[in-house]
Amino acid sequence: MGEKKGFFKRLVEGLTKTRDNIVSGIDSIFNGFSNIDDDFYEELEEILIMGDLGVHATMEVIEDLKKKVKENHIKEPADCKQFLIDSIKEQMDVGEAAYEFEDRTSVVLIIGVNGVGKTTTIGKLAGKLRAQNKKVVLAAADTFRAAAGEQLKEWANRAEAELIGGQEGSDPASVVYDAVAAAKARKADVLLVDTAGRLHNKKNLMEELRKINRVLEREYPDAYRETLVVLDGTTGQNALSQAKEFKDVADITGIVLTKMDGTAKGGIAVAIQSELGIPVKYIGVGESIDDLQKFNSDDFVDALFLTKE
Repeated sequence: MGEKKGFFKRLVEGLTKTRDNIVSGIDSIFNGFSNIDDDFYEELEEILIMGDLGVHATMEVIEDLKKKVKENHIKEPADCKQFLIDSIKEQMDVGEAAYEFEDRTSVVLIIGVNGVGKTTTIGKLAGKLRAQNKKVVLAAADTFRAAAGEQLKEWANRAEAELIGGQEGSDPASVVYDAVAAAKARKADVLLVDTAGRLHNKKNLMEELRKINRVLEREYPDAYRETLVVLDGTTGQNALSQAKEFKDVADITGIVLTKMDGTAKGGIAVAIQSELGIPVKYIGVGESIDDLQKFNSDDFVDALFLTKE
């Protein structure tokens, strides 16, 4: 339990900016309004949208809240805070967020534009899997970025994982081909593939992912497949539109949100799950390897609304 408790504490600390942004505003509404009327809902709506919950999620949350207030005959604004929290949690429910790949021979493709913390995320994931005594092979298939291979090599050494590829300009699909051969030879549990994230040319990206997928289907048909998109939480709505664009080019199974400790836009986690129906599977709230953790939406919302007594 130690780790979990520790992470919740870090999550609470990491969401400070978002909490100051959303929750203090919400509390002032709850305390400032003497009754629940249209103005009350309007103010609430504005604050949620400002906190980057997104228009879609916000509208759903407000609708649901109105319903709950009616059903429970609530008159006092202060009494509907818990219902608001429940509504947000319900918005984020995308069913059981599976981490099945951890327990099977699997390939995890990791996509994301430069600068979102993609390479670091892959390194941390490798470290986490190693901590479960898994054998990990890393494929450096983001061959367009000179520094990516170097950075990944450092993480690979730290996680005692084997790194395949990393030559700038080599063909991503052939890197994946070599990595699959290595994964089979070493009887690896998980193959983590760092793929390119150039969204401004979606056609190229699509083609590249298609080639990689063909290699995997042909060479590693039994491996369980997972495709994660890494997004920078500090970019708020921009992260949401990136997620949408990646969803157009690939079959996304989960989202990793990084740098959540540096943002007042933490509500974006709600927006993504609500609008795209894709689970946020990991969340990063800091630099150390333990700061990348499995995402639990209930914990997230609780941490968001935790007010100092």
